[in-house]
Amino acid sequence: MNYVILDVDTGIDDALAISYAVHSPELKILGITTCFGNATVEETTRNTLQVLDILGTDDIPVIAGAAQTFLRRESYEKPTWIHGEDGLGNTHLPAPKREVLQMKAHDFIISKVREYPHQVTVITVGCQTNLALAIEHDPEVARLVRQVVIMGGAVTVAGNITPHAEANIYTDPGAADFVFRSGIPITLVGLDVTLKTLLRRQHLNEWREKNTHVSHFLADICDFYMDAHQKNYPTLGGCSLHDPLAVGSVIDPSFVKAVPMHVEVVTAGEKRGQTVGCESQQPSNIHVCLEVDSDRFVSHFLQRIV
Repeated sequence: MNYVILDVDTGIDDALAISYAVHSPELKILGITTCFGNATVEETTRNTLQVLDILGTDDIPVIAGAAQTFLRRESYEKPTWIHGEDGLGNTHLPAPKREVLQMKAHDFIISKVREYPHQVTVITVGCQTNLALAIEHDPEVARLVRQVVIMGGAVTVAGNITPHAEANIYTDPGAADFVFRSGIPITLVGLDVTLKTLLRRQHLNEWREKNTHVSHFLADICDFYMDAHQKNYPTLGGCSLHDPLAVGSVIDPSFVKAVPMHVEVVTAGEKRGQTVGCESQQPSNIHVCLEVDSDRFVSHFLQRIV
């Protein structure tokens, strides 16, 4: 059993990752922490609660997190062209049925890592702000956590928000830089592997044929997401499974192959958010995924998601 905390900025692929995790008995989800990114933290928190409502899951605590960057001086632009004004493809869901847990996300991370030392995997599929704050407030977190799996970065490929940077790292490069330098054990599941995964339109039709509330919701938001992807990748025929692959790599680590690397984050300037990596002959706290068994992962994801 893997004790996990999901750290999300719930937009469309986060919703897919949450559903995948909820439907995976290998994972014990201790809680879901939220951050700004695909939308404001108020919106991503609401979206997370709404997704859990649709999934019929009311026993996973949701904890609101950072509303601004770690260094508290950068601004960011909400990517409405990818995730919609509401962050979930403009689906305008009913208000959540329950409230968030009244504590700060970084305090929740600290409390669970200390409650289950060397057993908790933190899966971050947004920016690294909540985790950076947790390490800043309690540096022992870096030693007590089992591992951190980050959907972020583009070490050997081009970025997706700029030519140099992947979106999650770009959103708060100061936080990513702090986390990478902390010594915490990191598996980086970036564009190097996520771009090799593909959810196709035909899969959405198959979901709709299942005719459930969950399957229709996920098909609808992915239609929006694929339309956005088509503008940048007109021949792709679907969308990449960025956030779900981070979850999948915890469920079954053999989906990916990673190598130890020294990775630095560019925190400012034209190349802000770039992850610059080189293979390390010395022990490294960062392992970068460079290969993925895409067919096997996608098949597993599709078996679990709805």
